[in-house]
Amino acid sequence: MIGYRKRMKSSDSADSRTTSEPPRATAQARQVVRIRAYGRDGFGARDDTLAVERALEIHVAGADPLITMRTPGADAELAAGLMHGEGVIRSRDDIVYLRPAPGEDDVMRLMLKPEARARLDRVERNTLATSACGVCGKPSFSPPTPGNDGSAASGPGQVTPELLLSLPERMRADQGVFDATGGLHAAGLFDVRGTLLSIREDVGRHNALDKLIGAALLENRLPLSDGIVMLSGRASYELLQKSVMAGVPIVCAVSAPSSYAVALAEQFGVTLVGFLRGHRFNVYTHPQRLAGVDD
Repeated sequence: MIGYRKRMKSSDSADSRTTSEPPRATAQARQVVRIRAYGRDGFGARDDTLAVERALEIHVAGADPLITMRTPGADAELAAGLMHGEGVIRSRDDIVYLRPAPGEDDVMRLMLKPEARARLDRVERNTLATSACGVCGKPSFSPPTPGNDGSAASGPGQVTPELLLSLPERMRADQGVFDATGGLHAAGLFDVRGTLLSIREDVGRHNALDKLIGAALLENRLPLSDGIVMLSGRASYELLQKSVMAGVPIVCAVSAPSSYAVALAEQFGVTLVGFLRGHRFNVYTHPQRLAGVDD
């Protein structure tokens, strides 16, 4: 990580090098929530541990803040790695200082030497932007607010656990490109009878969902208030935000949701299902849409 373990020289000022991560960073990376888990014996309540997902603002002196989603911890390394990947920081010597903002857990402050600052000006999107990143590079962090999205508060009525359990295999059977490459994410749109209406694949899970929702938009089928979205990976904040904006009432994922995804689903009335595989799944928010769940 560009030499962060190098011992500081006695002549180095406090501002000329990075400041170490606060010791609470590891604890901030986890969050325990109460869920209803479905198994062979029906529903049962238990605790589940989520990986925390929050926005990190990287304030570069003389530039607009850079935003990326991450699990808290090693934020200085993350900021340096993002800049290194864009060719802005080539060595530790390009950094005047890199440290947490006082009293702000989710803000890093970075000052670059003139040569590196000039390279930053030449970077088109200011920070790392890949097919795996749905928020990286945006100049501000603006989650959806009530009133400007397709609300998922009503939805399609109740669906059975058995229907949800059938969705991963139904989507997997239609992933033709995945069969050829083994390296793609997918997003599928189902109706309440479990019929696959649409599927899109992409190397980026955000891209796959964008394609799915974009197809519905071009066909004037938004909001997707009677649909179920199935994700081939984890459920992150970005994917929940896109689903909220499309009015999707039920979002299912074969892997884990993040803490921010759960909070967003709770706020906007989305039923969020995770670890949907085999004969089990977890319901994180708004379980009233699933038949057999106790209040």
